[in-house]
Amino acid sequence: MEMLSFTVWHWVAGSPWVVLSRSFLEFCIFGWDNLPRTLLMYFNNVMLSEESYFHTVICNSPELKNTTVNSDLRYMIWDNPPKMEPHFLNISDYDQMAQSGAAFARMFKEDDPVLDMVDEKILKRKRNQAAPGAWCTGRRSWWSDTCSQWGDVNVLKPGPQAKKFAETITNLLDDWNSQSNQCSLSSNGTMVIGGKKSVN
Repeated sequence: MEMLSFTVWHWVAGSPWVVLSRSFLEFCIFGWDNLPRTLLMYFNNVMLSEESYFHTVICNSPELKNTTVNSDLRYMIWDNPPKMEPHFLNISDYDQMAQSGAAFARMFKEDDPVLDMVDEKILKRKRNQAAPGAWCTGRRSWWSDTCSQWGDVNVLKPGPQAKKFAETITNLLDDWNSQSNQCSLSSNGTMVIGGKKSVN
């Protein structure tokens, strides 16, 4: 009889919204060890695998576990105790959300007035028009949309919110540089990535 050996790995869960580096994706695709494929077969039968697969692969890879930055770049408010989904954001949450520096926010009710505030104050988007950018070359007037004529769509001129987002990224990277492993186990044996705890 042949004995099968199993590699022990920690199951890590977190946000389904992740930014993945090229080197990590190459590891998952071409994998110089069997971990990504083994976990892919396992997670093929797991509900909400998008909240665990990449987190588990990276935190169980000795070469890559020190490359994680623990943030999903989203502004959310969780109820206490937390429910399955975050609190619906509304106008009373706008100021804190806008100051957070997060690139994304959730959750919103459809057609909530706070979405109009985001369009108007952050995106500078007028009702039924595109969000303006450096590519908009039309004349500005009360009766026409500057984005009705396009220039070079590759022109990028960061606005105030982009500068705030750059500060957020810089702070995240500063925090990352000061910590050697954001995948390390906590004192109670759980792993946290992107704000959620893992299951061992």
